[in-house]
Amino acid sequence: MGYAEIYARWKADPEGFWMDAAGAIDWVRKPSAALDDSRAPLYQWFTDGVANACWNAVDRHVLAGRGNQLAIIHDSPVTHLRKGITYKELQARVASLAGALRAKGVEKGDRVIIYMPMIPEALEAMLACARLGAIHSVVFGGFAASELAVRIDDCTPKAIIAASCGIEPNRIVHYKPLLDAAIDMATHKPEFCVVFQREQEVAKLIEGRDVAWHTFQYGVEPADCVPVEGDHPAYILYTSGTTGAPKGVVRPTAGHMVALMWTMRAIYDCGPGDVFWAASDVGWVVGHSYICYAPLLAGCTTVVFEGKPVGTPDAGTFWRVVSENKVKVLFTAPTALRAIKRDDPTGEFVGEYNMKTLKTLYLAGERADPDTIQWAQHHLKVPVIDHWWQTETGWAIAANPMGIEPLPVKIGSPSVAMPGYDVQVLDEGGHPVPPGTLGAIAVKLPLPPGTLPTLWNAEDRFRKSYLAHFPGYYETGDAGYIDEDGYLYIMARTDDVINVAGHRLSTGAMEEVLASHPDVAECAVIGVADDLKGQSPLGFLCLNKGSPRHHAEVVAECVKLMRERIGPVADFKRAVVVDRLPKTRSGKILRGTMVKIADSQPWKMPATIDDPAILDEIAMALKTLGLARG
Repeated sequence: MGYAEIYARWKADPEGFWMDAAGAIDWVRKPSAALDDSRAPLYQWFTDGVANACWNAVDRHVLAGRGNQLAIIHDSPVTHLRKGITYKELQARVASLAGALRAKGVEKGDRVIIYMPMIPEALEAMLACARLGAIHSVVFGGFAASELAVRIDDCTPKAIIAASCGIEPNRIVHYKPLLDAAIDMATHKPEFCVVFQREQEVAKLIEGRDVAWHTFQYGVEPADCVPVEGDHPAYILYTSGTTGAPKGVVRPTAGHMVALMWTMRAIYDCGPGDVFWAASDVGWVVGHSYICYAPLLAGCTTVVFEGKPVGTPDAGTFWRVVSENKVKVLFTAPTALRAIKRDDPTGEFVGEYNMKTLKTLYLAGERADPDTIQWAQHHLKVPVIDHWWQTETGWAIAANPMGIEPLPVKIGSPSVAMPGYDVQVLDEGGHPVPPGTLGAIAVKLPLPPGTLPTLWNAEDRFRKSYLAHFPGYYETGDAGYIDEDGYLYIMARTDDVINVAGHRLSTGAMEEVLASHPDVAECAVIGVADDLKGQSPLGFLCLNKGSPRHHAEVVAECVKLMRERIGPVADFKRAVVVDRLPKTRSGKILRGTMVKIADSQPWKMPATIDDPAILDEIAMALKTLGLARG
């Protein structure tokens, strides 16, 4: 069957469709039904089924006789190491770590925070938690101590598993001091911390709380898989909220497995033995879905890459990894390709490597600009597939289903809705708009398996954030349109979350940091267009009256403050001091208009503006930064 027939089959019988898909999973007890709508609009899937994610990702492949196949390839140009781990080795390593965690009292339902770089041990920690039915929460290693502390207090982990350091091209990132500071800041204290000591930096352990990775596992009995209910949370993953407070997305075990297994064949055309590389980080949703769980569930070999698209050592590193590891599918963010294209515009590095195994390049995380897609198409000579999804959904809302039927590529569109997603474009009143008309993108409930059923300890916030604006729909927070052929186009965010190199970051959280500076009376942060990273944050600072400080000093201190509080991932490097911020008469800052001025885009004077002259002042300030050229 082609895409249209499969999508129609899902729409006609969603229960039957997902029960069939559930047949690809090993169950301890098979579910009697797919959808549980007993708490609608809070839907659940496969709630009376019982299974284990680690068993499905690791043990069953060993049992099937494929224990000697590589499960993980760790390719680390920053440490000059490359090694493989077979499924049989992975099973032993994960069972050992799970046994050690169990011996220290970690049980089903306990939370464990994982704070690690791109090393195989990060995946082993995730799988060890899944083996016990513990709920992991991976925190990206680039986040500052204050951000980690917020997550510690929200999910109250029994334990934290961390590495001593992360490694960047020109520096060591000291994880352990950040971890220690975060625990000091947090109200909740973990019972113990397991630290993987890297040879590049051996961290000082705190007696009575910290234990080294290998010492921790010495002499323990390996743990078997613990069966869990279908709706048992596999993990909590925090995503930026518009208020600055992180939202803990909950991922249920069974739906997660069923959906990811379906996508590996239908969307990515990958199966047992194929090498799949998602060039992301375990701290992001792509790392959860397509570095750890989906490739292993499907019996693929997954690549764990510790490096950068450029600078480790050059713009050919991606192509080397593809060539040496026989990668079939590469999945990355457009920002990575833009960095490679900037350093190698003529694609000379591409020609240095034999990449005959590469069949498809997938892009996600931000809107893929046409120039970058065309550059990749020209030089790689494989399909370049943009697809769209969110932390909340865990897998693609819209994609080109290469494993079902490759559809014509329309540059600028992530193609069509996947089975499970009834995507509609709505006006402010919640009514569908005609094809080609811009509106709010929403998904008719229920969402499919694998998507978030709620937020961690925040059901009311879940309802308000996603369900309240358009009753009967999930509000994506994105704006766009659907064309006459059913292709979706994502045009902009409808809230104030900006997208920096594929990372969704809250301007509200950044404004809280700037406002904490003693000389800053008021501030605003907007995302301005950036050729490399998609968007880059820009701060506007109104200083306290009579402040004697030199503007450049305050700006430098604010940049430093942002790095400390949010982390390097924010890419906050620019701010400008202004006398006033443009506002409506009701006091709302006109961020949208400021963005258009900064990006030299056409704009209209807002009807509700309090003082039109302020926009001229903003334009003059932006010109000092080389912006607002129009």
